[in-house]
Amino acid sequence: VQLQASGGGLVQPGGSLRLSCAASGGFFVVNTAAWYRQTPGKERELVASDTTINSRGGSIKYADYVKGRFTISFDKAVNTVYLQMNSLKPEDTAVYHCDVNIWTAAKGSVNYLGQGTLVTVSS
Repeated sequence: VQLQASGGGLVQPGGSLRLSCAASGGFFVVNTAAWYRQTPGKERELVASDTTINSRGGSIKYADYVKGRFTISFDKAVNTVYLQMNSLKPEDTAVYHCDVNIWTAAKGSVNYLGQGTLVTVSS
């Protein structure tokens, strides 16, 4: 299974971006997904997570600093996790990674980390 992340770029404060993280490669089942971000000198921080994808008892959670601005979603038809980011602020500038838990017959349930995509919020 491979993850392909995309959608980063340069945006002005107040603007929007949508990050995508597409899973591909054989037969698999996506269980959960999350987006993290990291800036130089800081630890990786959880932005949003979705544990409802393959479970009735899961939940969607957001870091306090993105609540009301960011939305995580999953399109099962294309096995793609999205992060819609609105009202972007300069402090949202970071490299964003998707982290997806995927089941395959060969490996069972494993976390796959997508390559980072850089988001720069600047005027």
